Amino acid sequence: MTSTPQDMVGKVAFITGSAKHLGKAFAIGLAKRGCDVVIHHRKDNAEAERTAKEIQALGRRTMIVQGELTSVKVIQDIFQQILKAFGKIDIVVNNAGSILKKQMSEITEAEYDAIFNINAKVPFFIMREAHKHMADYGRVINIGSTLMAVYTGEYSVYAGSKASLECFTRAMAREVGARGITVNTVAPGPLDTPFFHGQETKETAAHHTSLSVAGRLGEEKDIVPVVEFLASPASQWVTSQTIFVNGGIIGR
Repeated sequence: MTSTPQDMVGKVAFITGSAKHLGKAFAIGLAKRGCDVVIHHRKDNAEAERTAKEIQALGRRTMIVQGELTSVKVIQDIFQQILKAFGKIDIVVNNAGSILKKQMSEITEAEYDAIFNINAKVPFFIMREAHKHMADYGRVINIGSTLMAVYTGEYSVYAGSKASLECFTRAMAREVGARGITVNTVAPGPLDTPFFHGQETKETAAHHTSLSVAGRLGEEKDIVPVVEFLASPASQWVTSQTIFVNGGIIGR
């Protein structure tokens, strides 16, 4: 059995929306590689505590931060809490997000604003604070969506809000590149998670399943290694990229 490389020992990783599901998988994966991990949640403290215990069992330090990230003041406060506790921030994963599946004609202004707030505004201001406070040779990883490139219907606002991440990624990568900081977006396809199934019927889920070359939905374990690589020293020459991790999905 190949052992997990310990190539990020001493690094501090902050992952938004990491109490459960995909964010938790990122947190555990980075902890196994040696990172101390800051777990963020909005209202899932019990889940966050369980995730923290799993990370501590790996011998890593953890910190739980709570807050509604649509408030820029909350984002600023969280960065200051992390800096006070750990003295630095090496890795930021912009994972928190929200989804909406509706015909354009049915989407309200309030729904539009809510989706763009969490999927576009939040990552922008997380990146702004990382720009100011991240250690040299740091890593910013934004979690986008394959819908940025392949459109399957009724996800106009979700796809549009995620598309902003490509522009933010390229801009920040250019601005911080001289400091050795890399900035990338990972764009998963449909995953076999509650986030996906909450929007789909049995029939539409079957359709999405058929789109990959393997005829299956993605799993968390398909995405985590890509984020681990981008967070690692080995990814130094990979920046300003959008990496689609979707099993060769094609639209139809």
